[in-house]
Amino acid sequence: MPHTFTVTQSDAKTRLDIFLSQKLPDLTRSRIKNLIEDGHVSFNNKPAKAGIRIKAGDQIGITIPAPQLIKAEPEKIHLDILYEDRHIIVINKPHGLAVHPGAGRAKGTLVNALLYHCKDLSGIGGALRPGIVHRIDKDTSGVLVVAKTDKSHHFLAKQFKEHSIKRKYLALVWGVVKNDEGTIDLPIGRHISERKKMSVRTSRGRRAVTHYKVIKRFDNFTLVEAVLETGRTHQIRVHLSAIHHPVAGDPVYGKSNMPSGLSPKLTMLLKNLKHQALHAQTLGIIHPATKEYMEWTAPLPDDINGIITALEEAC
Repeated sequence: MPHTFTVTQSDAKTRLDIFLSQKLPDLTRSRIKNLIEDGHVSFNNKPAKAGIRIKAGDQIGITIPAPQLIKAEPEKIHLDILYEDRHIIVINKPHGLAVHPGAGRAKGTLVNALLYHCKDLSGIGGALRPGIVHRIDKDTSGVLVVAKTDKSHHFLAKQFKEHSIKRKYLALVWGVVKNDEGTIDLPIGRHISERKKMSVRTSRGRRAVTHYKVIKRFDNFTLVEAVLETGRTHQIRVHLSAIHHPVAGDPVYGKSNMPSGLSPKLTMLLKNLKHQALHAQTLGIIHPATKEYMEWTAPLPDDINGIITALEEAC
C-alpha cells in the first residue's frame, strides 16, 4: 500500500523515521527502519536513509508490502489440559508459549499445539487464530479457554464483550502496596513514542479498569490479586506499573535494579526469573452448551511459587 507525504514547516528538522512513525502510528519505528533499509521509502524520489533530517517541501513516499500469508501447522507440543469436551478446551498455558502465530513466528505456539490435539477447532479466528477467543501474553501463564465450534466461539466472545467472564490473576509486584484493595481506572493505548509498548499516557486510550486486592505483603514486594473488568493489551502490567508497583520480572514495564538487603537465595531466584511474575489463576464462564457456570483454577508456576516461599521464609 503506497503513501505519499509533503513535509510542512511544523515537521521540518524531524528525523525521517520519526516523521513516518507519527504519520503511520500503526507501524513501529523498527518496522519503518526495516522498510527504509529494504528500499520501500523514497526521499525526493531517491532511496531514503533513516537518519535524514527532513525540511519543508520534501516529498516522502513509502510503500508497505502486503504481508506474507502464514498458515499455522499442527505441532506435537505438550498441553496441560484442565478441561475438554466437544464444545471447548481449557488450557493451563505455560509462560514462554505464545498463543498464536504472528509476524516472524509461525511455529511453536498454542495454536500449533491445539491443531495437533484437536480436529474440530472453531474457524472464526482464521488460519492463524482458530478457536482463540481471548489471549494471555506469551510470558504470562495460566488459564485460557478455546472454542472448538463456531457456536461456542460466538457464545464465549459475547461473554468477553459484556465483561461477564470471571478472570482473576495473581501478580507479585515490586514495593509494598499501601491500600488493601483498590481500582485502577486509567485508559490504555499505544505509548506516544515507543509503539510496541502500551501506556496510560496516550493520545488514543480506551477505558481500562483493573480491581486489585492485597493477598500478602513482604519486604520490598506485595502479592496481589487482580481482577479484570476490561481486557486491554498488557492491562494488568501497565496499570500496576502506573501506580508504581510494576510486576516483578517484567522486562517491558518493570524495573531492573534490585533493592539492597535481599538474601542470596532470593536474589538468585529473582535473577533466574525469565518472565513477569503474573499468572492467570482463575477463569469462570457460562458453558456455551449447558449454560451452566464453570470455573477453573491453575496453580502458580514453580519459579513464581519459589520466590514467594523465599519471601515468606525471610519474614
